[in-house]
Amino acid sequence: MKALTLAIPSKGRLQEQVRDYFRDAGIPLKQAAGSRGYRATMEGFPAIDVMLLSASEIASALALGEVHFGITGEDLVYETAKDDMIASVMKLGFGFANVVVAVPQAWIDVSTMADLDDVCAAFFQRHRRRLRIATKFVNLTRGFFAEAGIAEYRIVESAGATEGAPAAGTAEAIVDITTTGATLAANGLKILDDGVILESQAQLAASLSIAWSKEAKAAAQALLARLAARECAKASHILRVRIGSKADAITKRLEKDAATTVLSRSTAGDFSLLCPRKRLMDAVTSLRAQGCKGGVTVEDVQYVFEEDNAIFARLEKALGAKSTGAKRGRL
Repeated sequence: MKALTLAIPSKGRLQEQVRDYFRDAGIPLKQAAGSRGYRATMEGFPAIDVMLLSASEIASALALGEVHFGITGEDLVYETAKDDMIASVMKLGFGFANVVVAVPQAWIDVSTMADLDDVCAAFFQRHRRRLRIATKFVNLTRGFFAEAGIAEYRIVESAGATEGAPAAGTAEAIVDITTTGATLAANGLKILDDGVILESQAQLAASLSIAWSKEAKAAAQALLARLAARECAKASHILRVRIGSKADAITKRLEKDAATTVLSRSTAGDFSLLCPRKRLMDAVTSLRAQGCKGGVTVEDVQYVFEEDNAIFARLEKALGAKSTGAKRGRL
């Protein structure tokens, strides 16, 4: 039995994005032979067993403690689990979608949750029954509506295409997930101005319900170090420049002006600097302002392994809070 189990989506666009993400990090996934497509391996990580599940099954498996790590949408994690069941380890930058409250476009005077509250109250007075909200996100809906102070409604759990519920007459409004809003508009619906419940994206999440052995933690640390190094590299450049005299003062000013970090220096004054991509021109401008006249070479880099693994540290903190019973929020 392998030390750590990671669940990834078994089909669809999200599966493709997950595979691309790991491939970009130099960790190709390979389907395991004879597993009916339910298992895969990660090159270079023999201690990790990869399971292929549906996105919703991944959230449930994390909550039940059936896997250590899982990659799925934040919407499913937040809908499925309590704070003491799952910890968000890192957001992955793809699979973007929002969970929103949408009402008929014909409700021209309804644009906010406060307006919807008024509609719910009037609906109950007129029909002697509560306004219906169709959704697959029961827990998210209840929490959001409670925060908005709306009580005169009832949830109709949606088993099919939620956006069609108002037109079909099975609900008056909906809570659903959307990427562009085009499908909602095509069904005569509009998103309330303050009706975004959750801005979701794919995330790597950890189960707090499963036993984390020493071996599982070691495998997690190795994987997170690799992913963190790739993320840092994608957001950085290496600058190579000859600074010469007053090097300490110049590099200190560079750190302030452009958040650079000195990686290495030679006795001749040649420096290698790590610079955030979005601060590149700040760094060049600072060098020129401080009298550095030579060429500045900019290079991409594959990985930047930092001494401290902040992502793994967050995981250990979450696991420690769970073991001691300390209260914690989403990471």
